[in-house]
Amino acid sequence: MSATIVPERTRTRAPAKAPTPPGRGLSRKRRRAGLLMVAPAVLHSLIWIGIPLVAAVVLSFTSYDVLTPPRFVGLANFQDLLGDQVFRRAVLNTSVYTFFTVPVAMGIALLIALMLNTKLAGRAIFRTAIFIPQVTATIAVALVWLWIYDPRSGLANAILSFLGLDGPAWLSSTTWAMPAVIVVGIWQGIGLKMLIYLAALQSLPTDLYEAASVDGASKVRQFFSLTVPLLRPATFFVFVTSVIGAFQSFDQVYILTDGGPANSTTMMTYEIYKSAFREFRMGYACAQSLVLFAMLLILTLVNRRITGGDRGTR
Repeated sequence: MSATIVPERTRTRAPAKAPTPPGRGLSRKRRRAGLLMVAPAVLHSLIWIGIPLVAAVVLSFTSYDVLTPPRFVGLANFQDLLGDQVFRRAVLNTSVYTFFTVPVAMGIALLIALMLNTKLAGRAIFRTAIFIPQVTATIAVALVWLWIYDPRSGLANAILSFLGLDGPAWLSSTTWAMPAVIVVGIWQGIGLKMLIYLAALQSLPTDLYEAASVDGASKVRQFFSLTVPLLRPATFFVFVTSVIGAFQSFDQVYILTDGGPANSTTMMTYEIYKSAFREFRMGYACAQSLVLFAMLLILTLVNRRITGGDRGTR
């Protein structure tokens, strides 16, 4: 009689855990550390940028004079903007100011950066001297230029008088007030642009220029074929920050001309200031601020499309 062999019941085992890839735990720690490091900056931006931005959007649909609670008025503030001749003049003045100050200052800054990138004697002194106006208080700069433009004892008319020319009343003339403000904006904005271009020039690969020299390319050809394309990210950054700075110009107008004469130098930021803190039309000022924000956003997107943004050459 043959014995029946009963097979042992197989035990089910849980599948073995896949081994943790090396470095995953370390990457998680780094991710958490990174989140902790950026948390203060994010919190700061949320409190001082995010919340005020939302508040400005909400208040732009209200009539608010600080003393009484806001009253919802819908699109009334934006409708008033369409018929506000002074604000339309401020938009035009700001556009003209930006059109002349940004490209001229960028061109001068690039030229100075190219010269200071060479082995020039005393270049450190020149770099410091050119950058000083950028770190000087705008009000102090405006006060100096207020003396320069003085029609009786100012430096500008003294130079013109030495050349046999009669100088105008710079800041009291509807013809010369805006050019005078533009000159101040160009002069003060060169330093930072020069510094950014200089840093970008010093980071360019030298082997490309050596190869171009071997191929017989002249300095002018190297500039337009190598330097300009390689500086595209820096140019995009300088342009965007310069446009934003030009649209936000306020101090020099406030000190030099107070928006006059006859609103010939009034800027968008100056009109926003007057609406908010002189007329106490906070809702209307918020609507003006949103128009300014929309214009800056559109200009930034258009420039990014035209220049390729911060992408380098392909």
